[in-house]
Amino acid sequence: MGCVIREPGSSVRNRTASWRVFAPNVDRSKCVKCLLCWVFCPEGAIEIDEDGFTKVNYTYCKGCGICANECPPKAITMVK
Repeated sequence: MGCVIREPGSSVRNRTASWRVFAPNVDRSKCVKCLLCWVFCPEGAIEIDEDGFTKVNYTYCKGCGICANECPPKAITMVK
């Protein structure tokens, strides 16, 4: 079992979230806009909106939970 990655960054073009079990939920009242979730997201699924808050692009988010783990004020929770 496995796969071949033919080119880097290919997950941005392909919808990669079909197997996600948990999804991050951002509580804007707790978010301090540190953007650590954006920095640590391995899929580039965290985006920054016009107000400077982060939002999750669920088309690409695999639900790994790194964003929730790295969030200092715990503004991100993983939900099923």
